[in-house]
Amino acid sequence: MADREERPIAGTDPAPTPFAAAAPGQVTVYRDVSLIDGTGAPVRRGMAVVTDGPTIKAVVPDAELGSSDLSGAEVVDIAGAFLLPGLIDTHQHLSTPPNRDQAEETMRRQLYGGVTAIREMAGDLRQMADLERAALIGEIAGPDIYSAALMAGPSFFSDPRTWQVTQGTTPGTAPWMQAIDEETDLPLAVARARGTGAVAIKIYADLEASMVARITAEAHRQGMQVWAHATVFPAMPGEVVAAGVDVVSHAHMLAYHLAGVQPSVYRGQRDHHAVVYQRFLDAPVEDVDALFDDMRRHGTILDATASVVSRISLSPPGAAGIAQDVLRRLIDRARHAGVTICTGTDYEAPSGDRYPSLHDELHYLVHAMGMPPQEVIRAATLAGAASLGQEATTGSVQAGKLANLLIVAADPYEDIDNLRQIVTTVKRGRRHDRADYDRASAAIIKEGTRG
Repeated sequence: MADREERPIAGTDPAPTPFAAAAPGQVTVYRDVSLIDGTGAPVRRGMAVVTDGPTIKAVVPDAELGSSDLSGAEVVDIAGAFLLPGLIDTHQHLSTPPNRDQAEETMRRQLYGGVTAIREMAGDLRQMADLERAALIGEIAGPDIYSAALMAGPSFFSDPRTWQVTQGTTPGTAPWMQAIDEETDLPLAVARARGTGAVAIKIYADLEASMVARITAEAHRQGMQVWAHATVFPAMPGEVVAAGVDVVSHAHMLAYHLAGVQPSVYRGQRDHHAVVYQRFLDAPVEDVDALFDDMRRHGTILDATASVVSRISLSPPGAAGIAQDVLRRLIDRARHAGVTICTGTDYEAPSGDRYPSLHDELHYLVHAMGMPPQEVIRAATLAGAASLGQEATTGSVQAGKLANLLIVAADPYEDIDNLRQIVTTVKRGRRHDRADYDRASAAIIKEGTRG
């Protein structure tokens, strides 16, 4: 074949990407910041953070900046504002059911609300793959997305949600939503899940402990993380942790560890919650410490999803208060045992709310669960990055990591709700000023009232 010059095809220039990452060589210096670095360390005042394109180049005392640091750089003097890592919501379902317009609206609110990454905990990964791509290259405003493909026992797939996210195919057979039994070729099943772009397997329901362990081992062999419910039914919390999963979700489910109740399937498990919670409260609280010691030794991260308990319908009257007491005890024992806790929501605030649901979760952890703001911010940043398997690249303000940052006007260590006083979110070095979002939202509301 004769050589020929390669030319772009007319009309195929890439669309503009208004939310793309900053380009290498595009240097920005954030001066005179009060730094919360995400590690749980105290505030460091009078600091400067230098970004180069999508990464952090340097973190130094402002007084040590030299002329070479400032030459050719954009200088942003924020005079004592607080700079911290971008927030991470470790439990989202943007594609259950799939709705592209709604997902894009939610992602935009998340980014301008300080959220720079999320875990998508199973859904229609056909839609999520495109949303992940669009947010990554800047076609749309949104956080980075790390998705899980779901595996569960065959009996789970009568759940109507599985039909919502597998339209065009059959629940249990889709690569992102597979039914697993003793006849399943696990290496193939995990490989199919990897092919969707998922970074993790989510082990959900209706699986024995031996199968949870087999799935976990195969997923790890193929380089995937494993995220699971704290209780998979019939597999119990201790068995899920012993299997070696990386993250367990829903702290309230850990109460089953002491309850002596073992439902065989996920469906209907809420019918047992009131009994399980009461039995947990009646047991010596120290009895759960062995489980948390195992979690710490295994490095199992707890995705607490604490505030979701307030949304679970329980009976008899008063059961909701009991559930909160149980959850508070569990989280307190986990913290003091040294278990890493991250901040997932498992829901999103209704359309029209100004901030994403993660802010409600952080408020709940401080004010209902008794976690100090310093711990909660670490849970929402560095611990969140660890739950994604990305602690080497994001989650703290450190040279060499992604320039995923949040700048707020007041100290969130003093009041966690100060995280809502957003000046700007920086994702991969590109600023997304909160004022732009507020102006756009106001214009939409005003236009709507005219109609």
